Amino acid sequence: MTGSQDQLTVGLLGAGSVGSQVARTLVEERELISARVGVDVRLVGVAVRDTEAPRDWRIPGELLTTDAEELVDRVDVVVELIGGMEPAASLITRALSRGAAVVTGNKALLAARGAELTAIAAEHGAPLLYEASVAGAIPILRPIQESLSGDRITKIMGIVNGTTNYILDQMDSTGASFDSALLEAQRLGYAEADPTADVEGHDAAAKAAILGNLAFHSPFTIDDVHCEGIREVTAGDIEAAGASGYVIKLLAIAETRAGDDGESGAVLRVHPTLLPRHHPLASVRGAFNAVFVVAENAGELMFYGQGAGGRPTSSAVLGDLVTAARQLRTGSVTAPAGPSAQQALPAMSIDQALTQYYIDMTVEDREGVIAEIARVFADHHVSIESMRQPGAVSLEGEVEATGDDGVTVQIVTHVAQERAQRDTVEALRTLQVVESIDSVIRVDVDR
Repeated sequence: MTGSQDQLTVGLLGAGSVGSQVARTLVEERELISARVGVDVRLVGVAVRDTEAPRDWRIPGELLTTDAEELVDRVDVVVELIGGMEPAASLITRALSRGAAVVTGNKALLAARGAELTAIAAEHGAPLLYEASVAGAIPILRPIQESLSGDRITKIMGIVNGTTNYILDQMDSTGASFDSALLEAQRLGYAEADPTADVEGHDAAAKAAILGNLAFHSPFTIDDVHCEGIREVTAGDIEAAGASGYVIKLLAIAETRAGDDGESGAVLRVHPTLLPRHHPLASVRGAFNAVFVVAENAGELMFYGQGAGGRPTSSAVLGDLVTAARQLRTGSVTAPAGPSAQQALPAMSIDQALTQYYIDMTVEDREGVIAEIARVFADHHVSIESMRQPGAVSLEGEVEATGDDGVTVQIVTHVAQERAQRDTVEALRTLQVVESIDSVIRVDVDR
């Protein structure tokens, strides 16, 4: 500890919705927090850009400062909630290098430079905790690091972005379009004015990198994550999914695989996915999050709760703060878990993932169409699990005449390698009988 033996000082960087709630708790619940740590824990400063800006909770003026570096240099615990790459990275490095504990919820920074920061923390014997970086109030990172540390995790699949889950849930439950559901999410404060990071999948991809890093003891970054968002999901996709007993969710998936060369690796991906209605993740509604973990011995586990918002996320921050403070008080600092040279898995392309496709296409209304389509699937060694036409199909399996316009055919494939699935779709686009490929969405292959 850099402070006195009977007191630990805390410096807070950032006072947005989460930071304001953390400050409020540290001030109003100081005695409770201190009792749980076993030493007086005192908030001594809050670094902000504008000391006069309105905030969710009125922070005492004497705590506010615009000099973040000075604050970092004089406290025992630094709570970083400003987000982004800089100055967050420099301030965290500065704190860790002098042995101060750091608590952060900065998913973007951790997904890009987590291994580097972990190494700095280990070198200087400084706690680095970041439970709040994934799934808000849900305790998921510590169970992976500690409770499941003796097991072998094979797959993590989660709804880790509340904004996109709210949008897709509204489209499913009310029939709303993507645009109208997004506007409602913005009105309720679930989505930012610029929702790009959420709807394009970047936020979920950062969290997938963090989850994969911890689960597989490997230095993954966001660049290792295949990322697709939900902008292309239409009301028609939602309706078709519902008619077939599915719901569409944006999933972050990290799983181990054996590559073409027989060597083990990990595939990290974020994309819209069709889930059967009976899957536990299918029932996650609104802006809630859930993470589904599969381990060799523990089997299937699911963690569920509020994934965003000032108060829920502040709960995770404060939990880490208490843990870090206890470590400093007792002198038993636990170095953050970093990648293991013996266990590290290489990142693999999504091409080597095993996937299942739902394909919605418009085809010509004449005999022989189904046969031509089936030949393409056979040529690429992808088999068809089911084929459906929202309308009439003849006894011979041919699309019945319905007029001059093309007709819709919906196909669900059997499980195959992603590369083969994608090549099949591209070959279908070249068929003269296929007027358009209207939708391609992956299907969960586990349940």
